[in-house]
Amino acid sequence: MEISAQHVWLMISAAMVLLMTPGLGLFYGGMTRAKAALNMIMMSFISAGIVGVVWVLWGYSMTTGDGVLGLFGNPFANFGLQNLMGSPDLIKAGYSATFAIITVALISGAIADRAKFGAWALFVPVWITVVYCPLAYMVWGGGLMSAGGAVTAVFGQVIDFAGGAVVEISSGTAALVLALIVGQRHGFAKDPNHRPHNVPFIMLGAAILWFGWFGFNGGAATTAEQAGLIWVNTLVAPAAAMLSWLVTEKLRHGHPTSLGAASGVVAGLVAITPSCANISPLAAVGLGLVAGAACAVFVDLKYRFGLDDSLDVVGVHLGAGLIGTLALGFIALPADGLGGGLFYGGGVQQLIAQTAAVVITLLLSGVGTLVIGRAINKAIGFRVSHEAETAGVDLAEHAESAYAFGEIGAGFNPLPHTASPFPAAASAAGMSADAESGAAAQHRKEDSFA
Repeated sequence: MEISAQHVWLMISAAMVLLMTPGLGLFYGGMTRAKAALNMIMMSFISAGIVGVVWVLWGYSMTTGDGVLGLFGNPFANFGLQNLMGSPDLIKAGYSATFAIITVALISGAIADRAKFGAWALFVPVWITVVYCPLAYMVWGGGLMSAGGAVTAVFGQVIDFAGGAVVEISSGTAALVLALIVGQRHGFAKDPNHRPHNVPFIMLGAAILWFGWFGFNGGAATTAEQAGLIWVNTLVAPAAAMLSWLVTEKLRHGHPTSLGAASGVVAGLVAITPSCANISPLAAVGLGLVAGAACAVFVDLKYRFGLDDSLDVVGVHLGAGLIGTLALGFIALPADGLGGGLFYGGGVQQLIAQTAAVVITLLLSGVGTLVIGRAINKAIGFRVSHEAETAGVDLAEHAESAYAFGEIGAGFNPLPHTASPFPAAASAAGMSADAESGAAAQHRKEDSFA
């Protein structure tokens, strides 16, 4: 069978979605303290490594084929993907793997700066197996919420083109539960050092996510007309969300920020994910405006409720995921002149179907994450010690540091001698011994930069 344009596009889209996970690592890494940046990036990278292997062994099988009570596919049906060799379905298997990778990686932002890397590495394959694969099967693989499924027969056909429920609501719910299990960081809402340390990283990460999201939403497009609609909606919804987030931020806090712009883009991308192929560009603008403003408010609620959702996974992904999924009950376009949302005269049926999908996703992800998280916490502990958190999880968990502050600057003595090995340089710079000692002290201070 010759390779077609559709095959090429799907492979390109898969590569774009895979790039989103390192992009997420940069996005999250920039939002943490400097001494936790590497750990945050590593949590994304290890997710790719673990899920990639799990997907080949049993993950893909659990999302396709003959299922068990409509809940999940037979894990052994395509074990090792042996049955797909010689078939173009291998491309679909690879594409679907990238969705699973980014979904579980999203959760890590809620427990930034305080989680054991080993505990996270154990959580990833179990959560993918127990929560993600069943959800993906139910919605996309022929299960309960697919065409002909039991839930569909009762409540109607769910619309979730690219993962509003499967990816966004499930990861946001898991983030909420895991943040509660792990607990607050020391100094949460009090320590001023709990702030983003590298805003350019955040902006770069958001840009990579936006780029990859065109493959995330558009990879499954089957016609040029559908692909065009998805592309425009994936452009305009995050654009509108960024603007409304910044306006909300200006009104509430007095300043539009770079972090707000990046977060607004992500909120818009999350909101358009389930509906990218099923709403008009004008509706996408409205959806983005609502999602951006709402999520800007949602992320502040963690301080009111004492929820240390470190990097706003709950506020952005759960919040915008709920908005985007439920909005289809109002703004979904009719299909072949039939159905559609309330605003198109389609009645409440679509809203009922979307609500059913939300409830099932909340229950499965919430209960599943609670059981997995508490089991791991009891067995090996999910959280690093107070000393390790204070010193920084990069050093405690990886024996590495993202930055070497003490190795830069004239006059700093990196050697264990009392006298500077560079007296001429110090003299030329006009530095006295006291000044040089003060510079060294400053570098030591920078070296412990939070």
